[in-house]
Amino acid sequence: MPSPFAIAILLTLVTMLLALLFTEAPQTEYSNHFFTILSYWENGIWNNALLVFAYQMMLILVLGHILVLSKPMNYLIGKLTDLVSNTSNAVLLVSVCTMLVSFFNWGLGLIFGAIMARKVAEASQLRGFKINYPLVGASGYVGLMIWHGGISGSAPLKVSESGHLSSLMSGISTTDYSSQLPDLISFSETIFSSFNLIIFGVVIVIIPLFLYRLGKKAPITETNLPIYQGLENRPEKMKGAERIDHSKFFGIAFGTIILIAFGYQYFEALKRLIITPNMLNFLMLGLALILHGNIHQFLSAVEEAIKGASGILIQFPLYFGIMGIMRDSGMVVQISDFFISIATPTTLPIFTFFSGGLVNLFVPSGGGQWAIQGPIVIESALKLGVPLPKAIMALAYGDQITNMLQPFWALPLLGITKLKAKEILPYTLMLMVIGSIIFIAGLLIF
Repeated sequence: MPSPFAIAILLTLVTMLLALLFTEAPQTEYSNHFFTILSYWENGIWNNALLVFAYQMMLILVLGHILVLSKPMNYLIGKLTDLVSNTSNAVLLVSVCTMLVSFFNWGLGLIFGAIMARKVAEASQLRGFKINYPLVGASGYVGLMIWHGGISGSAPLKVSESGHLSSLMSGISTTDYSSQLPDLISFSETIFSSFNLIIFGVVIVIIPLFLYRLGKKAPITETNLPIYQGLENRPEKMKGAERIDHSKFFGIAFGTIILIAFGYQYFEALKRLIITPNMLNFLMLGLALILHGNIHQFLSAVEEAIKGASGILIQFPLYFGIMGIMRDSGMVVQISDFFISIATPTTLPIFTFFSGGLVNLFVPSGGGQWAIQGPIVIESALKLGVPLPKAIMALAYGDQITNMLQPFWALPLLGITKLKAKEILPYTLMLMVIGSIIFIAGLLIF
């Protein structure tokens, strides 16, 4: 496949072509329709609210990565890998821990699972037990099949922000439908709803048990890995105020101030189960400073973690441009009307699930996908009378499950574990099939 950035460019060109063929220029518009579409695109790229959204998503990934690079997290991973003695209990432990961590933060879970898989392989070399390393690596990636139904899920986080839905649907929904939009949708209706927690509970039981059974039969593979060192901590000669960067008191004290401010500012919102990207990032910033212990270590982790956010930085504006074309040209309404014509209130969440999985293959970012597909999902749900929380979670489930096929977010894991995509894909494809059955059943039952 071409690079994700090249795919984003191709999607942009396709969207422009479709808008040119299937939409009409405004009656009051005297300019060429193609240039009008270019104007829609440019306006979407520099949409202020969406640019804030992109930065929020970058911080969720970067701060999660920073957390897992801290010494306390590495110590925890080391203690957990001490419990491993064969492939079966390795994949069971790695998958359960990775999914639990990913439910809190997908960036944290992604790197946590990768380092844990690597540490299992190192332990097998040091202690002399045999494992199937690709299967262990696949187990460290399973957090990406539940992340969008977790606390850092892009769509549930954004709809819990006051006014986000009305801003997203501005210029799309008619007055009749826009009046049905709530100011926000809290986590009590999405992430912490009984149906989502039950589905997550089933996944976190079935997937590890399947991996455990697979581990009993999986062939042994050879590993020859050097010990993963993580961040380098070179001693430096410090002069004067440079000591501030290495002061434990300074770093931990500031992290503590952030956590105190977090508790004061967001206590009431937390009681109502309203969690926003700003809240999550503020909490992780404070925790990261405390766990790293000083500014120098924290900044070293930032330098390492920021590499993984390059895709969000450069691709999100293109996704926003696509959304601008679709919104301002009327394509969102056309596509939602198509779904309404073939769906019922029962089947719309299933169509949304499959379309979410398909779009994720080309837009490998939950945040970017929400910017493009969110308006279609909301408009279709309003017109068919499907509860908005269910429609949003159907999109989230579809987006996350095809991460087991789309290798974009596996790149950090492959870099840490030194595995190849073709080695883990046979296992992740099986997990995708099992996960899809669970999510579809959940959408039909609930």
